[in-house]
Amino acid sequence: MWLARMKTVKLRFAVMLAPLVLFVLLTFDLPVLTMLGWSFSNPTPTVRHYLYVFETPVYLKVIGKTLRIASLTTISCVILGYPLVYWLRGLSPRGRSICLVLVLLPFWISILIRTYAWIVILGNDGIVNRVLIAMRLVHQPVQFLYNELGVLIGMVNVLLPFFVLPLYAAFSRFDERCFQAAASLGGSRRAIFWRLFLPMSGPSVAASATLVFILSLGFYITPAVLGGGNVTMIANMLDVLINTLPRWETAAALSTILMITILILYMVNYRLRSGFSN
Repeated sequence: MWLARMKTVKLRFAVMLAPLVLFVLLTFDLPVLTMLGWSFSNPTPTVRHYLYVFETPVYLKVIGKTLRIASLTTISCVILGYPLVYWLRGLSPRGRSICLVLVLLPFWISILIRTYAWIVILGNDGIVNRVLIAMRLVHQPVQFLYNELGVLIGMVNVLLPFFVLPLYAAFSRFDERCFQAAASLGGSRRAIFWRLFLPMSGPSVAASATLVFILSLGFYITPAVLGGGNVTMIANMLDVLINTLPRWETAAALSTILMITILILYMVNYRLRSGFSN
């Protein structure tokens, strides 16, 4: 009787779970498998699309530029976000709430609107150039936009909250008694930070930085608008390969390379977090 009841429960659980499994297969796994199939078909199985990507300088240049901009974006978010979160941690509860609202505020505004706002701020006739010229610091407008600098500024603006919020959540879970004990033993604030707080925050920084890097690899709107067609990243190249040329097999191969890169990054992040915890 007990075994029959357990089988009935398992059968009901499987029936309830089946629609969710089917949904995941159709919406996530099937598109990925289709992409992999296109990247290896011509229509017979082949690897010529991958060889074509690695033998064509323009694709290698786009991959290298994407990795460089993503790396600079991640480093900039770490440099700006880590001190910000550390400072937030020392505020009063009310002060932290106000600052967190300011951090969350960009999520309520469209990325497209925020990206175009940078044209108003950094354009040749924008606010920054007007101030610089009025202060006689420059004699002609500085070219902030339609280059990698403009794309970098826009991407950091969009992705900084994705670094700050997970890191703040991790910092909030730190046991304050550890730092109080270190202070009671004569440790200075600088020593406590370098020898205790920084090592404890290492896994969280690695996880947040990996998130920012992965998100920046697939950016499309910001490079398209602030790059002005002069900064082509992988997502922009995929748009050209799919909608303009079209070369779906090459686009599938390039997407697979991007997916493999993300998986490798995730594995490296997992190893780093394991090393920090040990």
